[in-house]
Amino acid sequence: MSTVCAVSTPLAEGGLAVIRISGENALSAAARVFTPFGGKKVADMEGYTCAYGRVTDPESGETVDDAMLTVFRAPRSYTGEDTAEISCHGGVYIARRILRLLLANGCEQADRGEFTKRAFLNGKLSLTQAEAVMDMISARGELTLRSARLTREGRLFSRIDSIKQSLVTLLGELAAWVDYPEEDLPAVEHTALCGTLSAACTELEKLVRSYDSGMVLRRGIDTVIAGKPNVGKSTLMNMLLGYERSIVTDTAGTTRDVIEETARLGELELRLSDTAGIRQTDDKVEQLGVSLAKKRLDECALIIAVFDTSEPLDDEDRELLSYVRSLDKRLLIVLNKTDLGAAEEEPDLEGLPSVRISARSGEGISELEKAVASMFTADTADPDLMIFANERQKHCAELALERLREALGAAMSGETLDAVTVLTDYAVSQLMELTGENVSEAVVEEVFSKFCVGK
Repeated sequence: MSTVCAVSTPLAEGGLAVIRISGENALSAAARVFTPFGGKKVADMEGYTCAYGRVTDPESGETVDDAMLTVFRAPRSYTGEDTAEISCHGGVYIARRILRLLLANGCEQADRGEFTKRAFLNGKLSLTQAEAVMDMISARGELTLRSARLTREGRLFSRIDSIKQSLVTLLGELAAWVDYPEEDLPAVEHTALCGTLSAACTELEKLVRSYDSGMVLRRGIDTVIAGKPNVGKSTLMNMLLGYERSIVTDTAGTTRDVIEETARLGELELRLSDTAGIRQTDDKVEQLGVSLAKKRLDECALIIAVFDTSEPLDDEDRELLSYVRSLDKRLLIVLNKTDLGAAEEEPDLEGLPSVRISARSGEGISELEKAVASMFTADTADPDLMIFANERQKHCAELALERLREALGAAMSGETLDAVTVLTDYAVSQLMELTGENVSEAVVEEVFSKFCVGK
């Protein structure tokens, strides 16, 4: 493969920038533009060592910058190839100038994800580990970082490989019994056959179920703040955002449209929608707002239903409560305006999770955070869950699971072992595509096209 280079840090002003070089001629290319102080040569540097020196233009002899060169020798590098990294002063011009010097002296521009792609092709990473690299870079909270880190450490590969190995062993036994009848080999025991297929199905089902919870936490929880007019929905949204985004007045029906923003709540990210107050109204514009609010309620993952705790629940409140309960969504009741004192009559919430807050003062925000976290982290209490990174992995697992269920059904109904073998073999093929052990070049290109240049 050719020797490639790219700026691996953001092109912006900062403390430093890193230009990465990888390939058979990485060190000789670095030596053309970098000279260590003290008479040391780049060619003599050992792996995992650094040298301080200057970057110069080989043609003009002009010094571009003082810099550090770090050397990683194959195979003990990220890519598995000889690799060098030039750390220079941060800044767009300096980084680009050094990159241009390398491109003029034996290097080619790296494509998106090329360094991680080479790590995969050189056996340094499985495909699932490679995909986890971008998840670590884009992680926006501890839960998503933990999931990506587990996958980067090989946890997903290990679990899929364990399922695959049990099926490969079963296929070997089936093939031996079918192909060599003259050897008088014992037939595959029916209970053991069904047990192996059933165990593989159970494990894959567990992993596939964890995907939806994991993706909600990765992408943010689609959250709707609902309630009748003037209960404090917009004030609550502004409190969660930390700035005034929704207009707050004492006039009921101020919010006519759906206002959408993203806010952090502890380790979770909420994709918030502040909706029009849900009530019966003759105002045509407000009617459209109410219709939009109900549409968003149908689509969201979490409903925060807000009620004014300083006033007894009225018919509009009860109608809203009945409506949001009927949607079968994760639902949190927020009893707002505690700073105004509680109404004499306590609302009957019929065991629904609830918190008392004052959106105006911020009182109760920690209880709100804990309540939401308990709804969305219960499925991820097992540190091995929330582990699939993308739809490609999930699709492979679902195809494998579908075939294994068919194989189990065939075995239990007494069909020929040939049918069980074909279906099981297809499932193994899908699991190997998931891990990258048996994957097409087109799939590899698609995976790494989503990476940033320099990684």
